[in-house]
Amino acid sequence: MDRLAYLAMTGAKYALEQQRTTSHNLANANTPGFRADLEALVSREVEGPVRPSRVYGEEVRTGSDFSQGALTTTGRELDVAVSGEGWLAVQASDGTEAYTRRGDLRITEGGLLETGDGHLLMGNGGPVAVPPAEKIEIGADGTVSVVPKGQGANAMVTVDRIKLVNPPPESLSKGEDGLFRLADGETAPADAGVKVTSGALESSNVSAVDSLVEMIDHARRFETYIKMIDTARQTDEAGQRLLRSGG
Repeated sequence: MDRLAYLAMTGAKYALEQQRTTSHNLANANTPGFRADLEALVSREVEGPVRPSRVYGEEVRTGSDFSQGALTTTGRELDVAVSGEGWLAVQASDGTEAYTRRGDLRITEGGLLETGDGHLLMGNGGPVAVPPAEKIEIGADGTVSVVPKGQGANAMVTVDRIKLVNPPPESLSKGEDGLFRLADGETAPADAGVKVTSGALESSNVSAVDSLVEMIDHARRFETYIKMIDTARQTDEAGQRLLRSGG
């Protein structure tokens, strides 16, 4: 009975782990540019000094869903959405370069352009700096242009260009901060073929309905595993009673 109990126990544990992943995806259903996490359960043998006699379940992170979310027009001059494949280059909290699809941009008190979650947007030579301006425009190629404060509309000048990249999806891995990085730790080169749409945002690619169904499924599987553990306990107790009565 210990084999049944062990298998059910590990199954219940990883059903909860899957529930956590699904809950995380659901919590980011409204986060611009979010890419859903994917996971799967696999069987592993318990290694030991003799032949493996137990099997347990293990949750495996299989990557991220790279499908594109829906585009929503906002009309806000600092909102951008990557058109098709590609990424915005940002500076992670550790100073390294990382990549995101989140385009709800804003200007810090220091005049730097950052994403809605606080990561500085990278340009040609570092973070994009924006001087005080009457108007800001972001072109399809990522060019950031401004009308300086106190100047007329015909005084628009280019201040920088957002770094846009397009590395192969299989070379990217998602970090705990939600940003993507090249698996080998390198930085991707700028790609002139990547375009952005100004005044629009890409939504998360998480389906709230599908995530809710998955959460219900995970909860039911967890309950099933708990019932299996209880069945193993009851069977073990019944066997012990039979042995005692036979003595």
